[in-house]
Amino acid sequence: MAGITRRTASLLTLLAPFAPSMAAAQTAEHPLPDSGRGTDRDMSKVPWMENEEIAMLVYPGMTVMDLIGPHCMFGSLMGAKIHIVAKSLEPVTSDAGLTIVPDATFETCPRDLTVVFAPGGTEGTLSAARDPETLAFMSDRGKRAQYVTSVCSGSLILGAAGLLNGYKATSHWSCRDALAGFGAIPTDARVVRDRNRITGAGVTAGLDFGLSMVAELRGQIYAECTQLMGEYDPDPPFNAGSMETAPVDVKQAMIDMAADFRRKAEDLAASWRG
Repeated sequence: MAGITRRTASLLTLLAPFAPSMAAAQTAEHPLPDSGRGTDRDMSKVPWMENEEIAMLVYPGMTVMDLIGPHCMFGSLMGAKIHIVAKSLEPVTSDAGLTIVPDATFETCPRDLTVVFAPGGTEGTLSAARDPETLAFMSDRGKRAQYVTSVCSGSLILGAAGLLNGYKATSHWSCRDALAGFGAIPTDARVVRDRNRITGAGVTAGLDFGLSMVAELRGQIYAECTQLMGEYDPDPPFNAGSMETAPVDVKQAMIDMAADFRRKAEDLAASWRG
C-alpha cells in the first residue's frame, strides 16, 4: 500500500465493496465484452493495485485542461505514482492564469517511466518545443518509457524531441498537419495509438485519452469503473466541437484566429527538419 494517496485510498474503499456483486452480474444470457487485457469480466481479476510511474510535463503557458483531464484519469490508478515535472520546482502558470506547483524536476524525475506525457498550449508550447532542456528531458525519458504520450499541441513537443518520427499521431486541429514536419503521420482522430505512442486531439480529448490510458494500463473493467465514478457521460449543449460539425461561420472564425499559431507550428517543424 506504500505510496497510495488519500484520493486513491478513497477510491479503493469505494470500489472494492462492489466487486463481488459486479462479478455476479455476469451471466451466460448476458455476456459482457472482454476487458482489453485478455481477461473475462471476473472482477476478482481486475488489477486494482499496481505501481506505474507516470511523469506529466508542465511548463509556462500550457493549457491547463490538457493536463487536468488526463491527470484526473491517471489519478484513478490506485498505487500509481504521478510526477508533475518541470525545469524547477517554481510554480508554473498556465495560459489562462491557473498556477500548478511541480513536485519533480528534470533531474529528480525517475529515469524509467511507465508513461511520459506532454500537454499542449499555444505560445508556451512553442517555447517548450524549442527549449533544449525540455527536449533533452523528453527525449531521454521517452526512449525508455513504456508509453510516450501527449494531448493537444503537446505532440509538437514530442515531435521536436524526435519521438514521433515514423509514428501516426494527432494534435489540435490547428496544428495537426505540422506533425508531418517531424516525420510523423498526422491522423485525424480523437485518440491515436501507434505502437507505444498514444496521442490525444485538442484539449477535451484529454479525457478520452486518459480513459483510454486507464484501459491500456489496467483493462476495460477498471476504465469503466473510472468512467462511472467520474460520471463521464458527455452531452454537450452544442454540436460545434469538431471541424466536421461546427457551423461554417464558427469554423472560419476559429481558423482565422488560429492562423498565426498554425504558421508558427509549421515553422517549428520546418526548423526541426533543417
